[in-house]
Amino acid sequence: MDWSELYGADNRPALEDIDKFIRNGLWREMNGFLQQAYGIQPQTAYSGCSAQPGWNVKYKKGGKSLCTLYPMDGYFIALVVIGAREEAEAELLMPLCSGYTQTLYAQTAFSVGGKWLMMNVTDEKILEDAKNLIKLRVKPKQ
Repeated sequence: MDWSELYGADNRPALEDIDKFIRNGLWREMNGFLQQAYGIQPQTAYSGCSAQPGWNVKYKKGGKSLCTLYPMDGYFIALVVIGAREEAEAELLMPLCSGYTQTLYAQTAFSVGGKWLMMNVTDEKILEDAKNLIKLRVKPKQ
């Protein structure tokens, strides 16, 4: 069943429900990294956006969005926005990223204040790419 059908606007999932739906250790690894590196807790939010409807998990630090995570069946999408301030560093990072991330970055237009990368986190390399792009937005506390 589709995530947005399983949990409608009036049926907020617990974090454990999201973990059970995704069934992928990369999800736990990403959440653990964000909570430990930035000392923040996840916030669930409902979106009616037609591009990715349903409940998602947001991470913010000091009012700045680090990323938004969207549950999918067996994986998750990490939305990471690369703004004008991070663009030069992201360009330098790209040769070290997976082919998937390099292609996504090249094909994503700069609009509404940045490149809105919707990264399908399906393997360890893409997870590391997402973490490294998030670190460009806000440096970890450690």
